[in-house]
Amino acid sequence: MKNALPIAVLGILACAAAQAQAPAAAPATAPGVSFTVTGSVVSQYMFRGQRLNGAGFQPSVEMAAGNFTLGVWSNVVLDDKVADSSDPEIDAYGSYTMTINKDFALVPGFTFYTYPSAPTSAGFYRSTFEPNVAVNTSLAGIKLTPKFYYDTVYKGATYELTAAYAVPLAGIGSELGFTAVAGTSKLRDVVKDATPSVKAWGDYWLVGVAMPFQIDKESKLVLGYAYTKGRNAYTKQGSLARTPNPLAVGRGVATISYSVSF
Repeated sequence: MKNALPIAVLGILACAAAQAQAPAAAPATAPGVSFTVTGSVVSQYMFRGQRLNGAGFQPSVEMAAGNFTLGVWSNVVLDDKVADSSDPEIDAYGSYTMTINKDFALVPGFTFYTYPSAPTSAGFYRSTFEPNVAVNTSLAGIKLTPKFYYDTVYKGATYELTAAYAVPLAGIGSELGFTAVAGTSKLRDVVKDATPSVKAWGDYWLVGVAMPFQIDKESKLVLGYAYTKGRNAYTKQGSLARTPNPLAVGRGVATISYSVSF
């Protein structure tokens, strides 16, 4: 899952000649650039309450520079359970965090989804683009993130709310991170070159828990489990009756991931 290219701040220009006697201003510090490489294995590939495939390997590389984040994420199918699914999926994403105060931040971003082997003759798109904007805030120790997405290819919006809460486990130097997600989407053109266009809509939710284990200063292992479900999910073409979306199901998802930062 939950961006723009990082730009380094070069520093303050030298004082004008009229101010030559004043002490020179110190140059601004350029934001440090860091990278995180992660490899994850998941028991199911679920996305917004839809089962896109079975077990998968999900590598990612993320770069952060100041308030900018840019990354590439992928899913490689290990256990093919869904016919005509794209393997692999490769997505580029980015965001920029605008901190308003210590309890509030606005985060615009984007995801560019690509499916290199998707069968276009069967109505699949090989790429879609989805700008988004999120608000990061907190209430009584619970981190709340309402988020809005708009897919420019599927021509529709997704609204999502995430709540996260961490319980420290000081005895083992870790924590239990609990997450709950609820969302709804309505898309107007989900099948390539269909006439009339095919609409899709539905709701989804997720509850999960994860525990990180710090291996050393630069690396950590994370074990997680979540249950997610799609509901009230349908597709409809023109004047035809709506039909249930067969991908909208409930599944438990176990995850193990290892990440290295530098």
